[in-house]
Amino acid sequence: MDIVTRIVKAVKVPVTADIEGGYADSPEGVSETVTDVLKAGAVGINIEDGNSAPEHFIEKIAAARRAANHLGVDLFINARTDVFLSGNGSEEQQIEQAVKRAGLYVSAGADGIFVPGATNEASIGALVEGISVPVNVMVGPGSIGVTELGRLGVARVSLESGVAQAAYAIAQRAAVELFTVGTYGGVADGLDYGTLNDLFAPSPAR
Repeated sequence: MDIVTRIVKAVKVPVTADIEGGYADSPEGVSETVTDVLKAGAVGINIEDGNSAPEHFIEKIAAARRAANHLGVDLFINARTDVFLSGNGSEEQQIEQAVKRAGLYVSAGADGIFVPGATNEASIGALVEGISVPVNVMVGPGSIGVTELGRLGVARVSLESGVAQAAYAIAQRAAVELFTVGTYGGVADGLDYGTLNDLFAPSPAR
């Protein structure tokens, strides 16, 4: 929660926090998590079903919505379903299951549906057509470009941990270059100290 608070203070745009499965098994625990996230200043959450049964997950979504309503916050709940990531069934079955779950999650209070693992035009198009709220997909190297995704009706994209993984890869390559050939090209084009320090300056109050 301290990290969420620091991020909220540092940026000029609304902040959404990834709370995974709600950091609790019970709806009451999810309500506590969401309350703390909102008090930290975030106005959106990602919450995922993972291995949870849809019947259990909708209770978590409903609890998140109640917590937001209690605080008077118009919380954006982006409900993630891991149907495609699980790899169970055919593509058609995964689409059918994701759309079915999306309907349940929207009825429970979700504002958007995140379907990581859906990557091709046919499946993404079918999801957009079958889901009544904004659809979010995961992107990365080799993914369909943002312009084309917009044409398909996708409303939101996420690089997930891709940026952090790429940064760690740069660190690894730089270390290998230093230890093997003794050169430093891997750290070229880095941000200067002034730019980095400015990133930590609190933004003006919104």
